Amino acid sequence: MNILLWVISVVLALAFLASGAVKLTQPRDKLVAKMPWVADASDGQVRAVGGLEVLGALGLVLPGLTGIAPILVPLAALGLMLVMIGAVAVHVRSGDGIAAA
Repeated sequence: MNILLWVISVVLALAFLASGAVKLTQPRDKLVAKMPWVADASDGQVRAVGGLEVLGALGLVLPGLTGIAPILVPLAALGLMLVMIGAVAVHVRSGDGIAAA
């Protein structure tokens, strides 16, 4: 069971890390082509979401690996859950029915 939890945590962390890195490093024009919601958000908002995703991804794995402040793992998961709830709200508000799912 512990191995399964680590596998799930690492896969989720890699997904959020990749998504956040894209939002932090790509120019706005490229992002709008892939993510239409970027057109309605400021550069700061897009970068903030990317930063939160990267920090959350690191928080899912690093405290458990190092044994330093392992209480941060569930807090990182909670933070990523809140980011995803916000993402659903943005997609529903903009009329992206299937993207909200």
